[in-house]
Amino acid sequence: MRLALILFGALLMPLSAHAQQKPKWTLVIHGGAGIIEKGKLAPEQEAGAIAGLSAALDAGAQVLADGRSALDAVQAAVQVLEDDPHFNAGRGAVFTWDGRNELDAAIMDGSNRAAGAVAGTTTTRHPVALARKVMEASPHVLLTGAGADQFAQEQGLEQVGNDWFATPERREQLDKMKANDKLGWFDVDLKYGTVGAVAMDTHGHVAAATSTGGLTGKRWGRIGDSPLIGAGTYADDRAGAVSATGAGEFFIREGAAHEICARVRFKGESLKQAADTVMADIKALGGTGGVILTGPNGEMAWSFNTPGMYRGKASADGVRVVALYGDEK
Repeated sequence: MRLALILFGALLMPLSAHAQQKPKWTLVIHGGAGIIEKGKLAPEQEAGAIAGLSAALDAGAQVLADGRSALDAVQAAVQVLEDDPHFNAGRGAVFTWDGRNELDAAIMDGSNRAAGAVAGTTTTRHPVALARKVMEASPHVLLTGAGADQFAQEQGLEQVGNDWFATPERREQLDKMKANDKLGWFDVDLKYGTVGAVAMDTHGHVAAATSTGGLTGKRWGRIGDSPLIGAGTYADDRAGAVSATGAGEFFIREGAAHEICARVRFKGESLKQAADTVMADIKALGGTGGVILTGPNGEMAWSFNTPGMYRGKASADGVRVVALYGDEK
């Protein structure tokens, strides 16, 4: 009888293992969170956002399908979004109070926790590429302002005039904000268009990248959470990869991205459980936004406390989702 049970269990093991097998690679992206509701977006805005997210998924997924690194994949996906004026990163970034585009970005490799970031850069077409150069070609993690621009030129990264990032819609948003004192620090339409990507590659390593133009009308060299490792961007093979979007001051105070990974490591929570808890904490502080996540076990998730979040995910198993609104599954 005992032998029969052992044999029966052995027969079931391959089926069970197959059912729990993780995908060979995963990719999750976002293009911002906020008051994104059906009927409030113009049809062309909705179509443009969906097309942009789809193109970013295609770019990152192709990298992963080719067997390249999660780091390459998140950079590829984010660069597509940086070139798309539907999002607040790269071309289409919001204006500072002084009428400039100042860009922030970060990237992190979960295999060794190497990281690079830039803040207040003004002339590099792809800030995420500059963040990676900081990680790989400098002894530092974070460069800012004129120094970041100088480093980009020395590294031979593609340079553009600051006006390349500008769009009439973003200029109009700044003008609207200046005309209304009550808007304060918040984006005019309460949509945080920061972009980001997290991925797991075929080797089981994870990576995260985030890029943003910050908040409309930001002043005094304000820097949000996106380029701050552990706040808006974090990756650790022991837990997962996180990219955030939202009211950055609250994500900084929470140490949101690292807090999520710490809960996974030390409490044994899933990424989704940890993210929901941290987003609830941020909401209690008065902050809004969201996060995307993936882990070395193949988990893909997102969590947000706003009406919607531009988001998408894909995996080697054929999963592919692009969504904008909160009620989309």
